[in-house]
Amino acid sequence: MSVLIKGGTVVTAGKTRRADVLCDNGKIVEVGPGIDAPAGADVIDAGGQYVMPGGIDPHTHMQLPFMGTVASEDFYTGTAAGLAGGTTMIIDFVIPNPQQRLMEAYEQWREWAEKAVADYSFHVAVTWWDDTVSDDMETLVRDHGVNSFKHFMAYKGAIMATDEILVNSFMKAVELGAITTVHAENGDLVYRLQQKIYDMGITGPEGHPLSRPPEVEGEAANRAIRIAEVLNCPLYVVHVSCRQALEAITRARNEGQRVFGEVLAGHLLVDDSVYRDPDLERAAAHVMSPPFRSPEHQVALWRGLKAGNLQTTATDHCCFCADQKAAGKDDFRLTPNGTAGIENRMEVLWHHGVSTGKLTLNEFVKVTSTNAAQIFNIYPRKGSVSVGADADLVVWDPAASKTISVKTHKQNVDFNIFEGMTVQGCASHTLSAGKVVFADGDLRVERGAGKYVNRPPFAPYYDALNRQAELATPTKVDR
Repeated sequence: MSVLIKGGTVVTAGKTRRADVLCDNGKIVEVGPGIDAPAGADVIDAGGQYVMPGGIDPHTHMQLPFMGTVASEDFYTGTAAGLAGGTTMIIDFVIPNPQQRLMEAYEQWREWAEKAVADYSFHVAVTWWDDTVSDDMETLVRDHGVNSFKHFMAYKGAIMATDEILVNSFMKAVELGAITTVHAENGDLVYRLQQKIYDMGITGPEGHPLSRPPEVEGEAANRAIRIAEVLNCPLYVVHVSCRQALEAITRARNEGQRVFGEVLAGHLLVDDSVYRDPDLERAAAHVMSPPFRSPEHQVALWRGLKAGNLQTTATDHCCFCADQKAAGKDDFRLTPNGTAGIENRMEVLWHHGVSTGKLTLNEFVKVTSTNAAQIFNIYPRKGSVSVGADADLVVWDPAASKTISVKTHKQNVDFNIFEGMTVQGCASHTLSAGKVVFADGDLRVERGAGKYVNRPPFAPYYDALNRQAELATPTKVDR
């Protein structure tokens, strides 16, 4: 069935204009004023509202096995919650165990994701190294539409990537035309600090941020950036939470290096006082890595987002309920890391970004959708309102308001880090593949309707980089 969105204001990363949008067979087929509705079309009255590309969350962890348990949100419930908030696509993470073949892990995640109700794709983590990892990276890029590889610089003794792994993987990524991403925390320092804090008798959630100060993130971000610089490898730094990491990214970008930064909605709006909550259950619910920071870092992150040195917003959506978080009740090191946010990301960013003047309408579209689509090479199929693009759209009512609460959210978790926050500006309708999947509070999802999105490599760009590197190769002088 065709869907016509009538009378709204279309907002893209580049411009704002009054236009109707006609969708058919999963695609946008016409954008312009005065479009007549085809026979039998579903017509959405978007008068007084904005029509924007559906949100892309480039950092989620659905159904993740982690720290002795499994995230409470699976690909069905998580993508459904995203649609309720205007997010129409996620890029999740395949995380192999040490010594596990990348392809084996990838196939397992693809199986888990078959229940998704919105489109999805995957970054694949490199957690160890030998020739089989190199071979699997090549297979993933060539045959499975993977163009990004993740590296955890934290979690020593588990999935931490050493500098040697970073070098090997970055070099292979350049060869394949893939982009590298890093979780930037110095894992050796975190391990030492965790032990020190625990030995001091600090065992509760307040020990978590003490063991992961901003300096360990700033050091790791700078180290990854400089390794990438030497290897001519574009780099994407996930969940930038502090001034030190932002400064490393800004410096590199000012020097002409291809570095991108991602910030979480939570890190923009929640500060580290949550770890000192006398209710230990509430404090533990906020344990994630990197942790929430003191308020001056939030000021810096907003400035980085406004200045364009942070390009994307995400959630690191990784849910654990109170009984799971209780594993760390006597030792903060054992608390499963993760918080929710996919349902509320766009709402809180609109309220605290657009409504306060920190972000323009077009910048909001950039940081919630278009930049991610461009960085991960799926634009204009995603992240645009243009003829031929996937009909993943959100109709946004700037006058609508709601109070965020665990009692009413659709996320499968018993805590919300934005609990009690009243926001103005919400999705009235969400379209996925041209179908209305959310309308005025009514979620109409179909299990398994989400499709896997192939992301092609960046071959032309990387070919140019390789040519540049060859020209810069020192020439041997005969003596």
